[in-house]
Amino acid sequence: MEHESLITPRSGWIPLSVCLILTIVIPIVLIVNANLNESDLTLELAILASPVSFLIGFIGLFGHMAIAPNQGRVLLLFGEYRGSVTSSGFFWVNPFYSKRKISLRVRNFETGSQSTPEVRDPTGQKVLQAKGRSAGRPSKVNDRDGNPIEISAVVVWKVVDTFEVLFEVDDYEDYVAVQSEAALRNLASRHPYDSEDHAVSLRGNTTEVCDQLQNDIQDRLGKAGVEVIEARISHLAYAAEIAAAMLQRQQAHAVVAARTKIVEGAVGMVQMALDQLAAENIVELDDERRAAMVSNLLVVLCGDRHTQPVINTGTLYQ
Repeated sequence: MEHESLITPRSGWIPLSVCLILTIVIPIVLIVNANLNESDLTLELAILASPVSFLIGFIGLFGHMAIAPNQGRVLLLFGEYRGSVTSSGFFWVNPFYSKRKISLRVRNFETGSQSTPEVRDPTGQKVLQAKGRSAGRPSKVNDRDGNPIEISAVVVWKVVDTFEVLFEVDDYEDYVAVQSEAALRNLASRHPYDSEDHAVSLRGNTTEVCDQLQNDIQDRLGKAGVEVIEARISHLAYAAEIAAAMLQRQQAHAVVAARTKIVEGAVGMVQMALDQLAAENIVELDDERRAAMVSNLLVVLCGDRHTQPVINTGTLYQ
């Protein structure tokens, strides 16, 4: 498979001067000289040479091209690839080269967005509507566990091979968008939204998942001459039809985790209280009274409401 061939053309300032001389100066000099000599032979030579000189200079002007930074030109000679120019400056090449422009700047887009083509008037001269891209919409896909989720990503990319971009794929911008969307859907189907068994999940392992997404997109775009600089998930949520149920499940997990923490702390506080009572000989409790005290302390410490104390005015065993 053919790849990009970089060339460095000659500077365009000297050829520009030569073309201007051939186009303007030489015809004027020949015509003026013929009028001054008033010779039929000189006049005939001027009539023949002036159009030839003008035509050569005029054709030579088409070989000039000005390339801005992060812009490139792909050169074709009657359909045959001759090379690419990616350096900025003012250059001159063969006037018969077809020079196709291509941007080398870093670009980004959000998956789920749609491109709007450029619209021109019937003459093709005036642009009625510039080319644009709509806002991205999250893609609806099932995760590894079959739960419907909404997900979208932002992809940052640039062109690195002008030959592959123009000749290996039809519309490289659309190719990048479609393949990125496909890679994102494939990634979402391989991982769960959230995991309880420490597996890689979309919500819990964002950095690792984004690295996988970047590699997946790059594998798909390698043949298109495109380098993926970054790919990051910009939106991740459960689909609307199960969002309420999943929210309840998450809340239940949070409540269980909080209660577990409270019980662990309460057991430690009860143990500490019993050890201090025994160490300082404040009161001696039999097993039944010890169990009652533990029960009361756990109720006080683990309850979700304030307890109402009851004062014992009798003896310890009444």
